[in-house]
Amino acid sequence: MANLKDIKNRIQSVESTKKITRAMKMVAAAKVKRSETAVKASRPYTKELINMFQKLLNSVDTYCSDTLKIKYAIDDYPALLEKREIKNVGLLILSSNKGLAGAYNANVVRDAIKRILNYQKQGIGVELFIAGQKGISGIRKKAQQLGCPIVKKYFSAVDKPSPIEARDIAEDLAEEYVAGKIDKIEIVTTRFKNMMSYFVEDWQVLPVAGVTDNLERISDNVIEPLMEFTPDKHHILQKIVPMYMANIFYQALLEAQASELASRMTSMSAATTNAEKIIKDLSIQYNKTRQFAITQEIIEVVNGANSI
Repeated sequence: MANLKDIKNRIQSVESTKKITRAMKMVAAAKVKRSETAVKASRPYTKELINMFQKLLNSVDTYCSDTLKIKYAIDDYPALLEKREIKNVGLLILSSNKGLAGAYNANVVRDAIKRILNYQKQGIGVELFIAGQKGISGIRKKAQQLGCPIVKKYFSAVDKPSPIEARDIAEDLAEEYVAGKIDKIEIVTTRFKNMMSYFVEDWQVLPVAGVTDNLERISDNVIEPLMEFTPDKHHILQKIVPMYMANIFYQALLEAQASELASRMTSMSAATTNAEKIIKDLSIQYNKTRQFAITQEIIEVVNGANSI
């Protein structure tokens, strides 16, 4: 039977762990509420932006960049909207920088690897853009085995999502797309459902046709109004395409952050409950061991007295 000192040390160790998990649960709970508010507030805007973008594309027959001033790759809308054979895919994987978030990062990495394998079976190459330290460490070895280069790594974007960070990521993938190094842009992210659940999703950003799979489609029976462009449709598209891409990436970052915090809050809550159960079991074991030791001493004293 374990001695009293060992059991007491275990109880103190679990108590210390419980304090940490409880504190992390409270921090995650405070953050996830703000993150949930941000996600739900941005969803209507994202949906309407995509719907407007769809309507705009349906009313434009040809793309032309002759009269446009193109400074960044994300501004080169004719190249970004160009339809071509898909030979290589740019895959953005959104994970977290910190652990102790349950199966959150494992689920993201598992889905990303599954998609890489599916593309390779079709003879399509994959370039990786990874946000979050856990995603990088979780997929680096497998990416090397599969021959998938990690082109860019991002860290601050997953902790504090912002439109600026989202546009920078969008610009990096747009450069690869315009240069012809990739023919499709896809995001592996998580859709926040509520405080207790989320699910992994794959968002197709370019070519544009696939992005509406993640949101409600516009009814085919709706008669769309005639659209007029000022100054012209090409300048409007040059403004809308970067807005569309940056907003999709920003929405994905918000969804991923809320999902991560919800997963951490849930896992830390479960860890705290488990710690309390372990402490209770150890306390019972401690009392039994202490009672056994006292009884043993009494027996020894009685036996000694009888022998005298």
